[in-house]
Amino acid sequence: MKAGVKADMKPATNFSRRLLLQAAAGAAALATMKLQAAESRITRAFEVLDMDWVDSVRQRPVPVRLHLPSTTAARAGRVPLVVFSHGIGGSRRGYSYLGQHFARNGVASLHLQHVGSDRNLWGGSVFGLVGRLHVAAQAEEAMARAQDLRFALDTLLGGELATRVDDSRIIAAGHSYGANTTLLAAGAKVEREGRSMRLNDDRVRAAIVISAPPFYGEAEMRSVLGSVTVPSLHVTATEDIIRIPGYYSGSADRVAVFDAVGSSAKWLAVFEGGSHSMFTDRAGTGGVTLNPQVKAATQALTLAFVRTLFEGDGAALAAWPQQHVGILARFIAPA
Repeated sequence: MKAGVKADMKPATNFSRRLLLQAAAGAAALATMKLQAAESRITRAFEVLDMDWVDSVRQRPVPVRLHLPSTTAARAGRVPLVVFSHGIGGSRRGYSYLGQHFARNGVASLHLQHVGSDRNLWGGSVFGLVGRLHVAAQAEEAMARAQDLRFALDTLLGGELATRVDDSRIIAAGHSYGANTTLLAAGAKVEREGRSMRLNDDRVRAAIVISAPPFYGEAEMRSVLGSVTVPSLHVTATEDIIRIPGYYSGSADRVAVFDAVGSSAKWLAVFEGGSHSMFTDRAGTGGVTLNPQVKAATQALTLAFVRTLFEGDGAALAAWPQQHVGILARFIAPA
């Protein structure tokens, strides 16, 4: 009898195992399908286009990466555009957390690569690094970067993708050296050897300024930045300190830039702690917990700024400080 029971139970056990295996396989397949569907939705939400443009007048390459909302993801018609300038030693591939966030939310993001101050600075002999950084920080490269921005706008708005972008809703943005480039495009005025380095682009309607150092050699910031009158958003942190070979800038310089800008419509967000490179794509810098929190908060803040300017919806920007009070040291909004 026991043998019979045992014989009867064995097939039932095998059958149950097969059912469990089939169920597990089905669940895994379903999970894979859901993941693929999610990835497909993200892919359809925006395109990533790398273009290797060359300014033939200056004989200078201007590589770009465009995060472009898909025609189905765009809310209606042409979309706003953020033109992003990287910090010293960066590239068009950087700050993807911002570019992708903009594009997923119906805002195109054009990331420039400035060949005279890009990632190639880190190559070559380490003994020549200070010299390469020094050359990259000179007025000639600062001017060339601003001209890169103008050329990139000319090329994009004069090409086949122009029908996807609204040329009346353009914001210049940048981090570190790229923030200086942004301010030049937005109206900053620098004097060098008796001539004005005013390289503003009238198509730029606003500026997003992340971790801006002071303009080198300029003692009076108001004379440089008082002419920046477009709306501006400034983002920094209490430990946003620039330390590169041959150059140092304390965190107070970021606030000094904000104070000197001439716009009456300007916002300042200062995160508690952090680091200068926290605003790049690097993970962990500034604190493994704080880093992703600041990135998410910066995504929300910059998008809210765009929506405030171009859609007249200031609710998200007004609510933002309270939502992130735990990581904020300071927030200033226009009166």
